[in-house]
Amino acid sequence: MKKSRSDESPSVTVRRAAMNLLARREQSFQELLQKLTQKYPELDKDKIILPALERLREDNLQSDARFLESYVRYRSLRGNGPLKITMELQQKGINQHESESEVYSQDYDWISLCREAMDKKFDPEAEMARAEKDKCYRFLAQRGFESEQIRAVMKGK
Repeated sequence: MKKSRSDESPSVTVRRAAMNLLARREQSFQELLQKLTQKYPELDKDKIILPALERLREDNLQSDARFLESYVRYRSLRGNGPLKITMELQQKGINQHESESEVYSQDYDWISLCREAMDKKFDPEAEMARAEKDKCYRFLAQRGFESEQIRAVMKGK
């Protein structure tokens, strides 16, 4: 006789919910812990939720390294700079050293990405007046690009 979902153990319920979240996109360990703790407040975090997540990590179904790589790639292609991405990763439970290591790896040309973000918002052919340059600088800084990167792409504008 097949068990119904209401008959399954709490750890199986938590594992199933975590796998459903991971099926949509990579998630950090901390994100999963937070979401599952909110979803199942009646379950003991230390005795049920954490062990279930640790097993997912051991089975390589959850990986902060995969999450980190995927997140940095996605956010950089959306026009965000290294400072903003690093800050967002820290809010998602990734330590600063790991996030900076991935963000500043050789895989990303932040100056080119900064130029693309600028060209998308501002006419690449047009000469900029001082007020327009200031507006462009603020826009790129809010996107999380560093001052050196912004200055490099704005030379000659």
